[in-house]
Amino acid sequence: MLIRNAEIHGVGPGDLRIAHGRIAAIGALAPVSGETVIDAHGGALLPGLHDHHIHLAALAVRDASVACGPPEVADREALRVALDRPGQGWLRGIGYHESVLGALPDAAALDELVACRPVRIQHRSGRMWLLNSRALAELLALAPPPPGLERDAAGFTGRLFDEDEWLAATLGGRFPDLSRVSRELAACGITGITDMSPANDPETVRHFIAQRCSGALAQRCVIAGTLALNDAEPGPWALGPAKLHLHEAALPDFDEACAFIAAAHAQGRGVAVHCVSEVELVFALAAFEAAGTRPGDRIEHASVTPQPLVARIADLGLHVCVQPHFVAERGERYLLDVEPRHHRDLYRLQSLADAGIVLAGGSDAPFGSADPWAAMRAAVSRQTDGGRTIAAGESLSPEAALALHLADPLDLARERRIAVGEPADLCLLSRPWREARERLFGSDVAMTLVEGAIVHERIDEPPFKRLARSEPAA
Repeated sequence: MLIRNAEIHGVGPGDLRIAHGRIAAIGALAPVSGETVIDAHGGALLPGLHDHHIHLAALAVRDASVACGPPEVADREALRVALDRPGQGWLRGIGYHESVLGALPDAAALDELVACRPVRIQHRSGRMWLLNSRALAELLALAPPPPGLERDAAGFTGRLFDEDEWLAATLGGRFPDLSRVSRELAACGITGITDMSPANDPETVRHFIAQRCSGALAQRCVIAGTLALNDAEPGPWALGPAKLHLHEAALPDFDEACAFIAAAHAQGRGVAVHCVSEVELVFALAAFEAAGTRPGDRIEHASVTPQPLVARIADLGLHVCVQPHFVAERGERYLLDVEPRHHRDLYRLQSLADAGIVLAGGSDAPFGSADPWAAMRAAVSRQTDGGRTIAAGESLSPEAALALHLADPLDLARERRIAVGEPADLCLLSRPWREARERLFGSDVAMTLVEGAIVHERIDEPPFKRLARSEPAA
């Protein structure tokens, strides 16, 4: 395949040839007989984008779920309407936030909304399920209660903490097909993902391998998760960091956390620690200080990072995976819920970069939008969903925002580039970068290639393709 008349990222105007899944040549190139030729019409040709923090299985089942939190659902009546669905089987809700009912509802409170069928609603943090009485009864009829099922003097409340594995096993959950979400990601120019689900294990890997081999999942995969991943079968995937998922209300034993870090390091793996509060970040940094660090150790989210902690992150040599789009999606709620003194600490970007901290971008989908271009726009504008600006000094240039998705997933300090010998994982835009940088819209993605194969092509305005003709015989 030959891509002609492209604005090649980091190179300039030129042509690019692909052979055997890799970039074979760059320059002023003539077509060869029988070669597919794509005319880029001056569009920017970028390295394929990588989502460094996503939950693919959860994203795949999102369409079968009911939105139960902002912006779709803002109050009790809206939640009642959302849950008013026909049927008698399980009803799965997602995205609940305390602002809807003013608290975390127990089973009795959910019964007032839906009592005739089992309902489970996931908190938008991804760490908690809220069950009505019917759901609670059906689950307990199938399995003994797990440690994470909250109870008080009156019995089980219906609040289930950090028990996704128990819930899936009890309900007989199966891994979902990933073809639809793969197509959606490809349409955004995404050629690789790092799945950060903390429960990922060898069984998860087997599913990813099957999906990759069948063609359902087009993207290259890095899989983070449990220590047991180290023993997973080889295949078309790469081993990511061990995931330590902190929760401020129930932090793990400090020595156990340090032991987890040490065990991951003994496997030659980095550790990725979920930190969405100042307390969680302080705990994570103390654990790294005690257990030691190695290349690949990283903080996920860094949602609230006071300036003194920025220096500690830098001193420890930790990387940070950021989600700038949360400022756009949830900014107005943050301004209400977060102490004013911490507003400048929300989802820092430029100050982290100024401290020499390596950054990468991840969506946290389905808990946030999977569109990397929306994340880039948010990184540049720092505007909330209500149009206000949070910490304008933390904004990035469009080029720095793009770079969040160009990092090598196995070495975030290395930016992937377009060069001879590199994998042909590419994102072709329909316009030059000087225009695209002013918009940062996913609709500008004209074509996406993984290992030289086209996995997305925009239908309304595709690049011009033809087959190079054979030269006439002499």
